[in-house]
Amino acid sequence: MIDAPRIIQLLMELRGQGITDTRVLSAIEMTPREQFVPEAFADRAYENIPLPIAQGQTISQPYIVAYMTQLLEVGPRAKVLEIGTGSGYQAAVLARLCRRVYTVDRYRSLVQEAQRRFQALDLHNITTRTGDGMKGWPEQAPFDRIIVTAAGREVPAALVEQLAEGGVLVAPLEEKPGEQVMVRLRRTPEGIARERLIPVRFVPLLPGVAEERQV
Repeated sequence: MIDAPRIIQLLMELRGQGITDTRVLSAIEMTPREQFVPEAFADRAYENIPLPIAQGQTISQPYIVAYMTQLLEVGPRAKVLEIGTGSGYQAAVLARLCRRVYTVDRYRSLVQEAQRRFQALDLHNITTRTGDGMKGWPEQAPFDRIIVTAAGREVPAALVEQLAEGGVLVAPLEEKPGEQVMVRLRRTPEGIARERLIPVRFVPLLPGVAEERQV
C-alpha cells in the first residue's frame, strides 16, 4: 500500500525541482518505492534521498530517477534498455511509460530479486538479464532509449551502437576523479549530439559479471 501523504509530499517536491512531465510524475506515484528498498529503510522510502541496497549498491533518490526518466522523453511505443537494474525501481517506473524494458545488471542476486518485485507488481513488460552492461544487449538492438545508472569515464561504444536512429541515451559520466556529470546523447542523421547537464553521483560502471558479496 502506497503511503499517500508521503507520496503527495514527494511529488510536490519533485515538481519544485523541475519535474514537469505529468506521465513521469504519475509513474512515480504508481510505483511503491518501499517495495524496492531493504525492510530496515522502508519508513524512509518516500524521502528524496538515495538508500543502500544489497551488494554495496544504491537505489537512486526519487529526483534522479524522475530527472533521468524525463530526460529520456519515453513514448508508449518505445523499447528501452537499462544498464544497472539494481533494486529494479527505475525499470518499474519506465515500464509504466513504454512498450518494453530490457534491463541488465552484473549482480545475479539483484536481478533475481528485482524480477520477483516485477512479478509481484504485475509488470510483465520487463525482461532481465545478468551480464556485462557495458556490452548492452545486442540481440535486442536497436533501442529507442538507453539509460545507464552507473558512471563510467565514457559512454561504452557498444551502447552508442545499439541506439536507434532518433534515439536518446542518458548516462552519468566521471569527468575526473570524484566529479560526475549527467549527459544526454541523441542519434541524429548528422551523428551523435551530446548535452552536458547537472552534476551527479553514481556507483561506478564496471565490466563483467560481479562476484557476489556474501550476506
